[in-house]
Amino acid sequence: MADDNSNDSVEAESATATATAEPTSPAAKAQTPPQQPVQVQVEDKEALATYANFCRVTGSPEELIIDFGLNPQPIGVPKEPIQVKQRIIVNFFTAKRLLAALQMSVARHESVFGVLETDINKRVRPGLQQQQK
Repeated sequence: MADDNSNDSVEAESATATATAEPTSPAAKAQTPPQQPVQVQVEDKEALATYANFCRVTGSPEELIIDFGLNPQPIGVPKEPIQVKQRIIVNFFTAKRLLAALQMSVARHESVFGVLETDINKRVRPGLQQQQK
């Protein structure tokens, strides 16, 4: 179930950055009102939703390539190749804002539901692991 605050977006994070240089003199700082966050309109009617339990990140000096796919056998070594269904290519500035938004969302989730264990061997019951081999 989605949290009301779970719609963190990279665009919203980047839109709150100030576009002007801060004044350096104390008098100028006292006269300048604080910057208000900018609301960015996002149209997502045409967005396609896809589930992924696999992610691969590769890249070049200019950009990151993030592949998403579905691993039909999440326990053990997959017997068939994982089919990549979505590929997102971003520059490193967007990747850094995405990283911050993901860190914030995961921290919020863990504060409510507890720490997420990423080691599958620690969170899957031993009997289920034996069945998958």
